[in-house]
Amino acid sequence: MNLPKTDQKRLIIIGGGFAGVSLAKKLKDLDMQIVLIDKHNYHTFQPLLYQVSTSGLEPDSIAYPIRKVLKRLNNFHFRLAEVSKIEPTLQKVITNIGELDYNYLVIATGTKTNFYGNKELESNAMPMKNVPQALNIRSLMLQNFEKADDSESLEERKALLNFCIVGGGPTGVELSGALAELKNNVFPKDYKHLNIDEMEIHLFEGTGRVLPPMSEHASKKATQFLKELGVQIHLETLVSHYDGETVTLNDGTTMKCKNLVWAAGVTGASLPGLDGKVLVDKLNRFKVDRFNRVEGYPNIFAIGDIAYMETEEYKRGHPQVAQPAIQQGEHLAENLFRLLKGEDLKPFSYNDKGTMATVGRNKAVVDLNKMKFSGFLAWFVWMFVHLMALVGFRNRVVVFFNWAYNYINYDKAARLIVRPFHSKK
Repeated sequence: MNLPKTDQKRLIIIGGGFAGVSLAKKLKDLDMQIVLIDKHNYHTFQPLLYQVSTSGLEPDSIAYPIRKVLKRLNNFHFRLAEVSKIEPTLQKVITNIGELDYNYLVIATGTKTNFYGNKELESNAMPMKNVPQALNIRSLMLQNFEKADDSESLEERKALLNFCIVGGGPTGVELSGALAELKNNVFPKDYKHLNIDEMEIHLFEGTGRVLPPMSEHASKKATQFLKELGVQIHLETLVSHYDGETVTLNDGTTMKCKNLVWAAGVTGASLPGLDGKVLVDKLNRFKVDRFNRVEGYPNIFAIGDIAYMETEEYKRGHPQVAQPAIQQGEHLAENLFRLLKGEDLKPFSYNDKGTMATVGRNKAVVDLNKMKFSGFLAWFVWMFVHLMALVGFRNRVVVFFNWAYNYINYDKAARLIVRPFHSKK
């Protein structure tokens, strides 16, 4: 991979998400050659992907070049590659551009969309885990509106304007709310000759309430906000089939829909090569100890969504959200310095800072340790936290001005079909 020869030990980090970047940023003076491998040359702020898919933000507002994020690191190298396998016996990583030896390895590959083995849904539903997928959703939505504007058939128009979101977690709730705001504030101006009431937004959740990971208070307020916006909520309802045009529910009910977004769960983006015993069944997460070492591999670590660490407080592992990934990355950085000094490693302890979700303009819910609130204050807190968490001053400024423009004008400026979406069929 054309890396300079050195007497230093080599640390390889696989994945440039929250965990991998948070780790690397803290390694400025580490006496190792650091190599970060990712299939994209940018870090994505995933919590705002839904705003890219609904024309609220351009993709470069939530993405930042990995080389620029880590430009101050000593002995740092980035390689644009996809890892296919780990060879722990030989201490090698196998990629599509070659092999690379390591002394220490950190797996921070995150998650991928979980279709629970349903190949039909995997082929026809729209996932939203990265920037290209968010852009696909944006293009499909706008293309279908253009087709609807040109169609004389009521049945065809309803299918083109029917939006089904599967999964009532934060992603599904935020996406549903954003689509509802497009329907209420933007599309009536763009498509003046369409009956905008023909657009329907359906949110399907398999449990008895939306936002299952959050409090009852957050769930009730989110449900109220969504209904006020015109979203139709279907609880204890599963989507069993989708062929690209017809949605079939678990009770046999069907509906026509040309826009189905799958936000019903994730699974670990694991890599082959390690002993199968260290991979948790169904979750596809690597079992790690309190120091984030993969069980049975003293020089291999896993952090973030791919790591499964059982503790007294988190008996089923930490939640697969940004904060545990960031904290594990920063904590492992401290332990790597300790490791080189021959000092004892410190066990990881997660500091839960709370959870939040936004439904729309002046509508959000926030769960802190002892506080639960909603409405305008929650929406303001949500905006401030996400704005400050963005990587790069430029991105913060661009997002702030976009949000200010959207708020003042009830508008979303990025309604562009830059790259048309073509179905797999």
